[in-house]
Amino acid sequence: MKPPRKQANIQRRTREHLSSAEVDRLMAAARQLGRYGHRDATMILLAYRHGLRVSELVSLRWEQVDLQLGLLHVRRRKNGIPSTHPLRGTEIRALRQILRDYPETPYIFISERKAPMTDSTFRKLLARAGCAAKLGISVHPHMLRHSTGFKLANDGQDTRAIQHYLGHRNIQNTVPYTQLAAKRFNDFWDD
Repeated sequence: MKPPRKQANIQRRTREHLSSAEVDRLMAAARQLGRYGHRDATMILLAYRHGLRVSELVSLRWEQVDLQLGLLHVRRRKNGIPSTHPLRGTEIRALRQILRDYPETPYIFISERKAPMTDSTFRKLLARAGCAAKLGISVHPHMLRHSTGFKLANDGQDTRAIQHYLGHRNIQNTVPYTQLAAKRFNDFWDD
């Protein structure tokens, strides 16, 4: 007897990205869940703002962050192109709070036992926050990366710039975000 076949994403979810407002709701819900709400909301914020894969997020180290200059050195997985991203005030304040709470660890995001956060733990906490935020769709970590690409494309950012921001070696991996951008249809009809 064959094991049951996994459902395709399109059968489980109508879309694979979140709006900025939905990400805000997700972070607000994460802040309210448990005693590590600030850490969890900061993880969501950084994953979204920098298009981080879950493995890139949980492996972030303090040596990759320059809080004085407001820079994040992103090491991409899957043969991606590394880059340096600016950190904004919200991110810097959130990271400084985490540094105050956990000053003796090389990893930014750690577990209760002071070990690096795992992919699995982040998946679970994100799913819990998604349920608490009542988004109406199941949430997974890669949705945050897709949300980054979708937001940047909708904001009219250049496809090449999005490619480098997300660390894609091949622009064909970036093009779907520009195809998703609903704003590109805004001027089709003049009513």
